[in-house]
This record gives sequence, C-alpha cells and structure tokens, in this order.
Amino acid sequence: MKIKNILKHSVLVLLGLILIPFCYFFVWFPSSAKDIIWGVTFSQRHAQALGLDWKQSFLAMLDDLKVRNLRLIAYWDRIEPEKGKYDFNDLDWQISEASARGAKIIIVMGLKTPRWPECHMPQWAAGLPKKEQQENILNFIKQTILRYQAESSVRIWQVENEPFFSFGECPWTDENFLNEEIKLVKSLDKRQIIISDSGEMSFWFKAAKAGDIVGTTIYRKIWSDDAKMYFDYPLPPVFYNRKAQVIEKLFHKEVICVELQAEPWGPLLLYDSSLNEQMKTMNPEQFKKNVEFARKTGIKEFYLWGAEWWYWLKEKQNLPQIWDEAKNLFGAP
Repeated sequence: MKIKNILKHSVLVLLGLILIPFCYFFVWFPSSAKDIIWGVTFSQRHAQALGLDWKQSFLAMLDDLKVRNLRLIAYWDRIEPEKGKYDFNDLDWQISEASARGAKIIIVMGLKTPRWPECHMPQWAAGLPKKEQQENILNFIKQTILRYQAESSVRIWQVENEPFFSFGECPWTDENFLNEEIKLVKSLDKRQIIISDSGEMSFWFKAAKAGDIVGTTIYRKIWSDDAKMYFDYPLPPVFYNRKAQVIEKLFHKEVICVELQAEPWGPLLLYDSSLNEQMKTMNPEQFKKNVEFARKTGIKEFYLWGAEWWYWLKEKQNLPQIWDEAKNLFGAP
C-alpha cells in the first residue's frame, strides 16, 4: 500500500508540475490593451524587390495610411558599400519625411537586420576575418548613432534583429559581440535599446538581460520547411501576455511587438510566390484576425510586418482591401 500511495502522490505531483505551467501560459483571457500604439516596419530593400517606387510607397504609408510610428532599417551593405565611404542619403530622406509629419522612429542597425537573407554584410567585408568584420560593424553602428543622435524623432535604437534566434543566412553568431555592440551604443547615447527575439520559440530571458526593451514577433500562419506544410501556431493570446508579465516582474522591462505578421509566409520568397499561394497565409480576413489576436495579448505597442506588400497589392494587383483595412487601424480618414 505504501508503494501505491507513493506512486499515486508522485503522479499527482508530476501532473501538477505539468498542469500549473500549462494553465498559466495557455488558459486565461487577458484584457485587451487600450490605447495601443500601431506602427509598421518599412524596408526600402523589400519595396524595391516588389518592383515598387520605394519613396512613393513610404509617402503613401505616411500620408494615406497616416502611420506615425515607424521601425526603419540601417542596412550596412547599402550605407557602407565601400569601406569607410558612407551613403546615408536614403535613410536621411526617410527620417526627414517621417519627422516632418511628427512620426516616432525606431532605427534597427547591426549585421542582422530585417528582411531576407537577414544578415546584410557588404561584399568588401565578406572575406575579412571575423574580428575585423566585428570591428567594422562597431564602426558602422557608431557612425549611424552619431548621424542621428540629434534627431528628436528617433526614440529607440534596436541593436541586431533576433540575435538569439537562428534564422537566415549569417556568417556567425556571437553573444559576446552583441554585448560589445550594446556597450558601444550606451556609451554614445542615452536612448533605450531594443533587443528582439522570437515570439513563438523563446521566453525572451536573454533579450531581457541584454536590452532595455524586449521586442517580440507574433506570427500566426506560416509554412513549415520541416513538415512541408502550412502551419497555424496553436498559441493563444495569453501565451504572449504571461511571458510579458514574467519579463516585467523579473527584469522590470517592457515588451513590445516589433513584428506582427501582416504578410504571407510561404515555401518561397514572396517575390517568387503566386498571388494564390500568398493568400494562403495572409488575406483580408487573416489580417483582421491577426490584429484582433494582437489586441488580446495585452501588449501595448505593435509594428506590423508587410506594409510594402499591402501597397503592392493595391497598386500592382488592384486589391486594396488590406490597405483599406490598415487605414482603419491607423485612423486615416
């Protein structure tokens, strides 16, 4: 009997150890956030790859959608195409136009920044030893901060993009080097630093230790290369809400969403996918579902991923539905 009782108690304890965390992260309905900040990530590189006039696309987001919160990207390979020769003209223009309309800006910088292949190293640096590559990245970050530290519209720096998440074509990962980058930024400017991580594949502890703000991603419907099929993440809004609460309690850090899926994720790059294939993971109905899902997480700041694609649908495919839905979200008349 004693053995049976021990086994019974052991099973109950084991079930408790499983059920309590499960209920905490998966069972509850958090209150929807109020006064949410909605913004977009804009990539000149992505707009051009879609065959768009990137300046026209950017101005449409500012003037038609009325976007007033932007995450902009300092691409190393585009800004320093030759060693020591910097061309900030395109990013200058984006910041100038956004600032003129009272927009607030996050600048992403480093080796790993948004859009495939994720790591954007100039050709002249590709053959250098790792140490020299890192020295040049630090110098590029320094030049970027010195260029824009007087811009009052720039409110946050993001150092690297998902540096702890193995995704993309990157020559190396180095957490010690990330710390060097953060130390450099803090020595040059007092603004807060975002460190981002996967919303679905991480509990954000490393990002919270490294940065002042945790940036998460939220993706709902994707193509799985491993399973060779489309996949809906079976995660409820409370999963993100509870993780954000843990980060706040343990690290006293805020969590914002730097990438809310509002663009297709298929087996091929977007530029190589048919319109029919694209609509399997993003369409007007899915757009509205993802926005509503975001509201229910309780997170108060979101940057939608895919605004260039909405504009491509409207201008090149005569499908303005998602663009018009975004107008409602950003409060455009």
